[in-house]
Amino acid sequence: MFAPSKEISNEGQGLTAVEKIFNRNAVGITPGKILHAGSDVRVEVNIVGSQDTTGLMTAQELESMAATVISPIVDGAYQSGCHTASVWDKKAQANIPKLMRFMNDFGLITARDPKGEYHSMTDVIHKVLNDITVDEWAIIIGGDSHTRMSKGVAFGADSGTVALALATGEASMPIPESVKVTFKGEMKEHMDFRDVVHATQAQMLQQFGGENVFQGRIIEVHIGTLPADQAFTFTDWTAEMKAKASINISEDDTLIESLEIAKGRIQIMIDKGMDNERQVLQGLINKADKRIAEIKSGEKPALTPDANAKYYAEVVIDLDVIVEPMIADPDVNNKDVSKRYTHDTIRALSHYGGDKKVDLGFVGSCMVHKGDLKIVSQMLKNLEAQQGKVEFHAPLVVAAPTYNIIDELKEEGDWDLLQKYSGFEFSDLLPKSAARTEYENMMYLERPGCNLCMGNQEKAAKGDTVMATSTRLFQGRVVEDSERKKGSLCWRPHRW
Repeated sequence: MFAPSKEISNEGQGLTAVEKIFNRNAVGITPGKILHAGSDVRVEVNIVGSQDTTGLMTAQELESMAATVISPIVDGAYQSGCHTASVWDKKAQANIPKLMRFMNDFGLITARDPKGEYHSMTDVIHKVLNDITVDEWAIIIGGDSHTRMSKGVAFGADSGTVALALATGEASMPIPESVKVTFKGEMKEHMDFRDVVHATQAQMLQQFGGENVFQGRIIEVHIGTLPADQAFTFTDWTAEMKAKASINISEDDTLIESLEIAKGRIQIMIDKGMDNERQVLQGLINKADKRIAEIKSGEKPALTPDANAKYYAEVVIDLDVIVEPMIADPDVNNKDVSKRYTHDTIRALSHYGGDKKVDLGFVGSCMVHKGDLKIVSQMLKNLEAQQGKVEFHAPLVVAAPTYNIIDELKEEGDWDLLQKYSGFEFSDLLPKSAARTEYENMMYLERPGCNLCMGNQEKAAKGDTVMATSTRLFQGRVVEDSERKKGSLCWRPHRW
């Protein structure tokens, strides 16, 4: 027995994208009734992600429910190994294999094969979920705050909600309000898309007098020509704005392109032996093919909101005014303590005058995609051409999000260049058993996974200033204060 749904229906009002998705997936509601924001309903969940630091609790909760097999209505589920990937210590060695065995038997695709028959895939959970989501009408539940997909609508969840979704294929939640984000002007050629992400925050706060209208709501992003990898950069960031979730509105051709990329990466997972007896991964490819056929035939175009949908607010981002790289500064010395270690302070690069010393660089975590790593490779090529050699005046830690992306970089020639200039490259045969806190002035090619972003794995030295693609600006997360200096983590793409 379930509590009755709270059903709110406003006559004559169209539907936002999230309202359309919830109406498509709602169960136990009055037949034929159209639901709007504020309704509280049960919905079918299409994709579920369990991450490795909360997965043990999820497994215990499944056992306490006497659940022994994944719900047949779940399209696919993945158990990650990314949060414990960079340091394979005694605790991880004891806990993670046990978790993978349980989840593999339960019916999930697992990052590690309990039988040892396929390569350990410690890929970042969000990137894998982004690839295995093959329907923009899907609802995704993941045991991590950064569960934000570029297709469908994804919600971070606690271990218990993940367990319920795995066992029943359902979750209960309210339909949130949405904020519509559109763009005008053109992005300058020398800018990186992540500058658009920072500008979205800065311009939104400016337009609404400092109020974060994204908090607790859906960010509906209308930038339809971004393929899934790049769109994920935007949607993943929305977790830092305390948004409930994010939806990327895609044009038909771009959605097809994204689904073809997803199919290719899922096929690689199959080729590596990761599919299970239910052939979940093959089923996802079949669903992607069906969705592509629907779009091409015009039977069911890409998801769009209704013209008369109601939004809490609408934000228009002016791309023409984004003329230089932008930094998300934790502002650790701000007199207003509430403004420290947040993303509230977005500053142009010129603010720093070129005299801020960076102690450590980090390109990695769920926030990067293949294009980011290709930029690092291109920068090395440029330096080599200009100076005849490359010298590192500070350490640079690079952690690709997935093994699939590393394989693609190898095929395209970028990985060879990264290897050429690295002073350390991860080995799956000899994973590190202790965290690194001291770094030499060289590039470290680290294992796919969360790495520095996780905070309890690798860590910067106390008091360091770190320039990173990670969004985890919390005090003590990536870097701790020293007696003489506050630790500072600035979030910035590495293009410049």
